[in-house]
Amino acid sequence: MKTVWYLFYNCLVIPCLYIIIRAAGLFNKKVKSGIEGRARIFEELILNAASLDKSKKLIWFHSSSLGEFEQAKPIIKELKKGKNLNILITFFSPSGYENSKKYPYADLVSYIPLDTKSNAERFISIARPDLAVMMRYDIWPNHVWAMKKFFIPSFIVDATMKDNSPRKLPLAKSFHKYLFEDIAKILTVSENDVKGFKQFGISDEHLKAVGDTRFDRVYQRSITAKEKNLIKDDILKNKKVFVAGSTWELDEDVILPAFAKLAEYDKDVIMIIAPHEPTLVHLDRIENEFAGTLDTIRFSFLNNYKNERVIIVDSIGILLTLYTYADLAFVGGSFKQNIHNVLEAAVYGIPVMFGPRIDNSQESQQLLRRGGGILIRNKIEAYRQLRTMFSEEILRKAKGKISFEYVKENLGATEKILEEINRVI
Repeated sequence: MKTVWYLFYNCLVIPCLYIIIRAAGLFNKKVKSGIEGRARIFEELILNAASLDKSKKLIWFHSSSLGEFEQAKPIIKELKKGKNLNILITFFSPSGYENSKKYPYADLVSYIPLDTKSNAERFISIARPDLAVMMRYDIWPNHVWAMKKFFIPSFIVDATMKDNSPRKLPLAKSFHKYLFEDIAKILTVSENDVKGFKQFGISDEHLKAVGDTRFDRVYQRSITAKEKNLIKDDILKNKKVFVAGSTWELDEDVILPAFAKLAEYDKDVIMIIAPHEPTLVHLDRIENEFAGTLDTIRFSFLNNYKNERVIIVDSIGILLTLYTYADLAFVGGSFKQNIHNVLEAAVYGIPVMFGPRIDNSQESQQLLRRGGGILIRNKIEAYRQLRTMFSEEILRKAKGKISFEYVKENLGATEKILEEINRVI
């Protein structure tokens, strides 16, 4: 049966995928960038690998995009501290590759080639890793099979397997069963995920629940963020600060009117909003929402601050630091499709508000269950929760404590993963 799936994947799936990617490249700049970036992938890998110290072992970390790579960073950093190793990192997406080319703990940075049999075997034969670590879910079958052929162990780290995962559908389940069997170790986020992988017939020796490195990563970054001074103390002095992060228009349709109404009754509240895509059009839209009710100022003009009640962030990459100023946070994406990372706010010991679309986030569900998270479904609920949180300080701090304790008790996944890696290398 494995041979059947092998032929199906290489004779049907990969040719179709190639056609789709090529066609998408004609209309999508991001896809086109990925195609162009792979044009000389093997030549560049050979040239760059030639400068490596071959006496050192090489560990290959693969992530789909920048978000998944954030979860690999705590592991890579600790590995480079404790062992004399070379680190290769690869990405599927251009955003991950372009933003990580200068990552200080990497010795080689590359795209992963399209997952044909010849590409995979050529890539593995050039890189010759001693171990491959794939983050979360971006698992390319021909690369897995090539590593098996060359006797190179592979891990999946921060692995999840939801109860409703499409990988459990009959045909997909059969395919993934044979794929997962060739993975040396699947290190999952939770025991429930272990149970999910066992449904594919994976044995106990190949499975282990170790936790989620996102907790370690966000905690490390929060320590650094607290040392930054992005906003002058006098601007937020004696203010109650509400930070809305990674928001989309559907989030703002709920949050902005609720805050505007709150601001009528509470003169000490101030809002910092960081849209997920701070385009000029998006920034103008937020300003227009408050026109005639509240004064706004863009973050880049804060030197001219004159008691505006709404600060609109017109840059990216500073959200984690902005949460340090918050008494209460809202995390966006939760009214659009998928919520963004709630841990970035929870790590500061504040309550975290979000909309109803949290199926993609175990962390949001856990925060809600424990009481550190606050679910809102519309403008009325948003206003009521804002009014309650900012008028009842004891309740707000109690919920914030729950948020921090949730993060704190889930630290340590990196150390457990390192133990598994050290057993192999």
